[in-house]
Formats: sequence, structure tokens, C-alpha cells
Amino acid sequence: MAIDNASLSPNLSRRMAAAKPVAASDGGVIVTQNRKASEVGLDVLRRGGNAVDAAVAASFAVGVVEPWMSGIGGVGAMLVRPAGSQEVTAVNFGPRAPRRLEPSHFPVVGGADEDLFGWPKVEGNRNIVGASAVAVPAVPAGIWAAHRRFGTRPWHELVGPAAELAEEGLQVDWWTLIEISSTFADLARDPGCRALFLPAGAPPVPPAVASGLPPVRLRNEALARTLRQIADEGAKGFYEGRIARALASSVAAAGGYLAEDDLASVEPLVTPAATLDYRSHRVNVVPLLNGGPTLLEAMTTLAGNWRAKGARPDGAALAAYVDALQPAWRRRLTELGDVSPTETSTTHLAVIDRQGNTVSLTQTLLSIFGSRFLEPETGILLNNGINWFDPRPGRPNSMAPGKRGLANYTPTILTGPDDVVALGGSGGRKIMPAVFNLASFIVDYGMSTEEAMSAPRLNVSGPEEVVLDRAFPEDVVAELAARHEVTLADRTCYPLNFTVGAIARRQGRRNEAVAELWHPTAEALGE
Repeated sequence: MAIDNASLSPNLSRRMAAAKPVAASDGGVIVTQNRKASEVGLDVLRRGGNAVDAAVAASFAVGVVEPWMSGIGGVGAMLVRPAGSQEVTAVNFGPRAPRRLEPSHFPVVGGADEDLFGWPKVEGNRNIVGASAVAVPAVPAGIWAAHRRFGTRPWHELVGPAAELAEEGLQVDWWTLIEISSTFADLARDPGCRALFLPAGAPPVPPAVASGLPPVRLRNEALARTLRQIADEGAKGFYEGRIARALASSVAAAGGYLAEDDLASVEPLVTPAATLDYRSHRVNVVPLLNGGPTLLEAMTTLAGNWRAKGARPDGAALAAYVDALQPAWRRRLTELGDVSPTETSTTHLAVIDRQGNTVSLTQTLLSIFGSRFLEPETGILLNNGINWFDPRPGRPNSMAPGKRGLANYTPTILTGPDDVVALGGSGGRKIMPAVFNLASFIVDYGMSTEEAMSAPRLNVSGPEEVVLDRAFPEDVVAELAARHEVTLADRTCYPLNFTVGAIARRQGRRNEAVAELWHPTAEALGE
């Protein structure tokens, strides 16, 4: 076995450290991947809203201020644990292929694509870029379903701040510049994306303060109008009438398959969470086609084969992690999928209010900027959910009309003795192993919220892959490398070698939250 450190940049400092304080409060706490979205959710908590109310507001807001990751043109899943209850409810609004999808229009041409999953390459990248890659958007329906069941504040009050943010415009900073630049070529091909994200024909550059120039803002007035309509009419305003007609018409005109009846038939699945009793805690995940069931499988293996020793994971612990994750991935990639089709740009947020209501929510456009197709009348950037399907026919997760896709997001809630922990993250196939790491750190090693987020991580995102955080001690790396081929990687904001994690936790009556250390916009706030 060996250690591959070729991915480590020789230019970057090896002595730099990152830290973010834990947000602790007797009131509510919230963590999202953007400070503005966290502020929107926190304001709802301060005005008496519960955790679901804050999650609704933050969900719509983060889709505006972090448009490359999520938005109302995407899909997702949510877990809700009411205060004092042992029951966790899952709201599943995952990807589904349009009913008129033509799998024969996605011929495999050989080689591997360069996006998230390394599928065999499809002619013209039709499963990744453009209107043909669009699956049925479900975020508005899922958020609406959660609000109707658990929310307390008026819907229009929660959606309104996102409309104001869209009208005000996203302020361009260095992180915005990186995200837009990384997808410049595809954004430039689409008229809607080009108009919003490349206003001068190139990625917008934030001016230095000394220049005296005002900040650059990317205003999306069409999206502001769309959000106001949703605020006034509820999810129905998205799935019927003007918005639905515009989406279906524009996607069809650009060669896609989304139709008005696809939108009209969206129905989130509300069920009890799938659970596993792991040591002192219960692991609650969203059932069916996401990372949750694979997480439960890996943790079941870990529980049967290993017990923690010491205060931190050593080489033996990491080897046990690999031995639990690799077979779970093998089965996931060969056996899981929607075999009954009749029926990572990603962002995660977690909220706990002062009463103890808890939310873990992940929503996504899938790839960065989704399909890179922005519908101009509505201002909606649409997902590329067809990329979740294996383009090869005859497999459990092969594409088919009306079929549900096998997504990777893994919102999770741990419940234990006087302890509730909401976990999740963004990063495609890296999400589930990151949640696995964090859950084990907290349950097996008794780490605090801050310790768990700061601890080095192991990423196993496939049956053979083993990627190790460079921050692990040399002896731990060597011990794991004696058993597996190990690739060392930096934990940086770009490229994303490990998941952007988020943790919110309640112990007794005290709440706390922490955001990913290396992510420049992720923020945890408390009342």
C-alpha cells in the first residue's frame, strides 16, 4: 500500500489554521452556508418563530445569496424533530425525471465525464449541462409541506426577505468571483446565466475599497417577482400558472423535457425517519433514495466490528471506518435506485430553537450552478438532476421517464440522553462519509461540537477511494497506508476535497452551532 500526496499543492502554506467560534445560546441557533441567510433565519427566531419557520426563511434566502449551490429550482430533504418528542419526521422532496424524458437522447460516447460522479460521458454532456439535464424542481413544495405541518409564522413573512435580497442583489466578493469563474464557459453559453452572472461578459470582480468604486451587485429582479408571487400564493404559485408555464415553455424551447404536468404533480413524501440505534444515540435519516440508508448501513457495520479507544481516531479507527464505508458504497452503486419509475452544488442548514425544535435541511441544484440554465422570465436557475442517473441502461439507477434519482445529500439528526445533534453538509458523494465521521466523533469519542468540526476527516466516496485529511498525524497516516492506498488532501474551501459540514446541538437547555471552518461564507449564529 502507499500514500499519494500528489494532490497537495506545493504552493500552499502547511502552517495555516482556520477557526470559527461556536455560537452558543439559551435561545435559538442556526448555521447555514451564508452569513446573510443565517441572519435571516436568526431574525425569525428572535421574532418568535420556531426552528421550521427559521429554516423556511433561510432556505429561500440561501438560494438567493448562494445561487451556485441551491434555490427554488432544486430539490432536497428535511428532518424535523419537535421539541420533547422522540419521533423525527422526514420531508423528502428529491429529484424526479420528467415524464417525457427520452433516455435514447443521452447516448454514451465513451470516456468519463468531468463532473461529480465520473459517469461514462454522454454525447454533448446533455445529462449535465443545459435544459435537457433539468429534473423536476421540488424545493418550494417540500418547504411548503414542512411549513404547513410544523410552521407557526405566516408564510409570506418568511419568503419575503428572500425577495428583498434578490432585488437588492448579491454583492460580489472574492468567493463569488471564484464560483462564477470556475463555471465561466458554461455560464457564458446560456443567455439567462450570462445576463445575471457575467454582466460585462466576464466574471465580475469586486473593487478594492481604495478604488472608491461602489460594490458590484448581481440583481435578479425577475427572481424577486417570482419569490413575491410564491410568498403571496404559497407553493401553488410556483407549480401552477405563470411560473409553471414559463419554466415548461423555456425548457422545452431549449431542448429539455420538463412540462407543466410534471410541475403540477410534485408531491413531497412525508414519513417517519429511518433510524438506527448506534451506541448511546439513535441515528435518524431520510428514508429511500438519498445518502441516509447508506449511512445507516455503514454505521451498522461499524457498530458490529469496532469500539473506540483513546480520545481521538487512530489508524485502527480509520481502518474500521474504511471497512464500514467501502462495502456500503459498493452496494449503493450497484444495487440502489428507483426500480419503480411509475411514481454536489448543495447547501445544508440546521436550526434549533429555544424550545428544542430541531431541523436538519439539505437542498441542492446538484452540480455547481445546476444545469447552468436560467429561465429569464422567472429568474430561476434550474437543477441538473438528470446527472444523478446512471446513463448506462439496465441498471437500478439508470434514467427513465418519471423515475426518482439516487441523491447524495444526508441530513441527519442524532438523539441521545439529553442530547440532540443536527448534522449535514454539501459536497456530493463526500456528504455521507462526512456525516459518518462527525457522528462517530460525537458518539464514539464524546467530542464537543467544536472538536468534532475541527477534527481531521477521512473521505471514502466510493468502493476503492480513501482520501485522508493532511492534518492527521504522520503515524496515523502511516498505519492506515499499511492497509489501503491513501490519498492525502488539503481541507480547503476550493477545491472542495471534504464536505462543507454544519452542526447544531442541544444539550439540556443549551443550544450551540458551528459552521465549516474553511468555508468563507458559512456562519453559525445564536440569539
